[in-house]
Amino acid sequence: MSKSFDDLLATVTSCSLKKLVVANAADDAVLEAVRAAKDRNIADSILCGDEDKIKAIAAEYKISVDDFEIVDVKDPIEATMTAVKMVHDGKADMYMKGLVDTKTFLKSVLDKEVGLRTDKTLSHVCVFEIKGCDRLLFLSDVAFIPYPDLETKAQIIKNTVEIAHACGVENPKVAPLAAVEVVNPKMPATVDAEALTKMNEEGKITGCIVDGPLSFDLAYDPVAARHKGTEDRKIVGDADVLLFPDIHSGNITYKTLVHCADIKNGNVLTGTKKPVILTSRSDEFETKLNSITLAAIIAEKMN
Repeated sequence: MSKSFDDLLATVTSCSLKKLVVANAADDAVLEAVRAAKDRNIADSILCGDEDKIKAIAAEYKISVDDFEIVDVKDPIEATMTAVKMVHDGKADMYMKGLVDTKTFLKSVLDKEVGLRTDKTLSHVCVFEIKGCDRLLFLSDVAFIPYPDLETKAQIIKNTVEIAHACGVENPKVAPLAAVEVVNPKMPATVDAEALTKMNEEGKITGCIVDGPLSFDLAYDPVAARHKGTEDRKIVGDADVLLFPDIHSGNITYKTLVHCADIKNGNVLTGTKKPVILTSRSDEFETKLNSITLAAIIAEKMN
């Protein structure tokens, strides 16, 4: 079982070399990440976008791109559609967002003709390595689905569990989070959490253990579970997957961890035909490289 991004890197380097396509690759952090991914035998890349800008940024930051294929498309929207079509047509294993706004990037993913949509619910998964935590944490959804209903939450769990399995977590513990750990009819998040737990017990959600509702402290911290006398629960501060009731709680938690904790993280969009790397334009090199690593591991499992 992988407990860190170093573990994931060790795993992916034993896999076959993956091919990545980057939409609008004229970004220093992206170029640095794809360079490192190739040097570490994780993935080779096709850089789609304005070739002059890509080469100028590479020269400015002293990043070698001479051994990458560059597809010269000046218009950002056209470049995005060109890039996603290459993945759709099987010319690459993974699709990555470069210096382009999320709305434009997602339109390409969802395009009916050349996109990567399936009949599955699309959801976003963040994988965190947190100093002091003895396992990787899988957070969803913090960036894509604003207000998931019960069925959508079940689909998010299924998507996230697949990612956890790919990372070597055989039977991940899933905590549907709420403000409290008891069911309160006036708090819909707790009602949904109870329903998801029953769906798991009835075999409608498989490959994992679901226990909710749980407050964050009981899901994450064994000491808190012991102090609160909840050691009879299926999850006692050892959750692998944190399911958020809405995008607000998820996004706030994500940004709190990124800006206030000693962490490493990677992000992917799931429910697509091929792994999609959806990171923020402000994310640094390491997060982008971790995301490529995560996507490569998922791609290996999908082959």
